[in-house]
Amino acid sequence: MTRPDENCTYSYQDWLTWEGAWELIHGKAYNMTPSPNSTHQFIVGELYYALRSFFQNRKCYVFVAPLDVMFSEHSDYDSPEHVVQPDISVVCAKEQVSKQGCHGAPSLLVEVLSPSTALKDFNEKFNLYQKYGVQEYWIVDPGNRTVHVNTLQEGVYSIRSTYTEQDIVQSILFRELQIPLHQLFSI
Repeated sequence: MTRPDENCTYSYQDWLTWEGAWELIHGKAYNMTPSPNSTHQFIVGELYYALRSFFQNRKCYVFVAPLDVMFSEHSDYDSPEHVVQPDISVVCAKEQVSKQGCHGAPSLLVEVLSPSTALKDFNEKFNLYQKYGVQEYWIVDPGNRTVHVNTLQEGVYSIRSTYTEQDIVQSILFRELQIPLHQLFSI
């Protein structure tokens, strides 16, 4: 199969046969095209640089999309139920990193909204990341020039903070991580 029907249910084995960039969440295929716009890519680049600089001498790895992050009900990463490509992934357990991508929940995930992905990022991915234990999930909204930081507490994203372009985003998980947002939204 070269292109899935977005209204059908699929498995990881199906996902392996698809051409192009696709995510698999609860058996549903999500097309990753069209390509992100220049504002999206600028924000991803700025955040990647800031995160990479912060984690450089720490035992965490920062990845930019496309990196397959796999979630599995039974820790079976030969056939995971979900495969996503977050814009930025911070993985603090080296054993999670494989040639295929990341097995299990990264410590921090960042999604930069695009018109075609906003609902998925706020709903399907939010619920997926919460369920599988992503400790911190940032949603960057270029249209509203905000960053939503969701931090897991007792299995639920119960700590939620919203930062605007005049603010300095503050991680709850990594207390020393602070990123001024004025540069992020400068174009």
